[in-house]
Amino acid sequence: MILKEEFLKLKEIAEGFDILGNFVTAEVITNGNINSTYAVEFKTVDGLKKYILQRVNTYVFKNPEQIMSNIAHVTYHIAEKVKKMSEEDAVTTLKFYDNKASKLNYYDDGKGNFWRICDFIDSVTMNESNDTAVMKALGEAFGDFQNMLSDFDAKYLYETIPDFHNTKKRLDTLFADAEKDEAGRVASVKKELDFFRENRELAGKLTDMFENGEIPARVTHNDTKLNNVLFDKEGKRPIAIIDLDTVMPGLTSSDYGDAVRFACSTAAEDETDLAKISLDMDKFKAFTEGFVGKTAASLTKKELETLPLGAITITIELASRFLDDYINGDKYFKTRHVKHNLERAICQITLAKDMLDKREQMERFVKSLINK
Repeated sequence: MILKEEFLKLKEIAEGFDILGNFVTAEVITNGNINSTYAVEFKTVDGLKKYILQRVNTYVFKNPEQIMSNIAHVTYHIAEKVKKMSEEDAVTTLKFYDNKASKLNYYDDGKGNFWRICDFIDSVTMNESNDTAVMKALGEAFGDFQNMLSDFDAKYLYETIPDFHNTKKRLDTLFADAEKDEAGRVASVKKELDFFRENRELAGKLTDMFENGEIPARVTHNDTKLNNVLFDKEGKRPIAIIDLDTVMPGLTSSDYGDAVRFACSTAAEDETDLAKISLDMDKFKAFTEGFVGKTAASLTKKELETLPLGAITITIELASRFLDDYINGDKYFKTRHVKHNLERAICQITLAKDMLDKREQMERFVKSLINK
């Protein structure tokens, strides 16, 4: 329930943006763990129009102006591409509105509150799916995102989270923190640390390839989860990519890999029954077919060939982040109990091991798509 004082504040903020009509109502949206989100409605001559109003969490996102600059560049570029496509082919993105005073796509009220507003899209989201048709559509959606931005030079975007997917640095940090052992937990995770030592060189290979100029920086989403794609009401056709706060320069293999890690696993990120954790090859093949089908003409052959390595790398990287947070006393990720981060790390290590066992299968399938 929104109290009167909050309602009036939301009305003041929303009406400061360059949208038509008169503010009518607002309700809290409970999805999401970072930003404060509201659905607001305006009355226009054509009826009610709904928008999403957000107060950005500036504790998490330290440079919101840079984030919104990146979003402005990317959404404009995609919107221009969508204009030239049929409605059935277009997987679009969100439209953010400028505020009336500054003509920027955000409003800073000077009190530490950073606001933005975008169109509401009538749709459904999914946290998981065993439907291979959905997996293929998911691959096509993120492939479309990559493809439509393939001619946008990533150097024009801010790197809002430096070294976000620099796996070599992530592992360096893990081992440095293990040496410090501030929370006194390292003795209980020797086996897990050994896994990262054994796979340190492999996990750093994509970083090395980028630094050597073998693969380029692209515009990447950096949070390619199934629930960041809006589907039509039947849950079959992807409509839009959302949650653009982490859009910045990166590697295509990271976006591809994180989607595979999240959507094609047989278990949740914190599953404790290790026998339940594996890479579902049917879902992997469906997602990969969709993704490669949309990107084969715009990515280099080397990028395409290293997609499976991207899935392995990003899974190892996330496992290292969970273990690092556990070693440091659980300061970054929200946890439900003392060993939650350790359980997450072990789960992702188990998934990475299964990917390593299936690496040749993964690579053969990708090559079969490239050579079609």
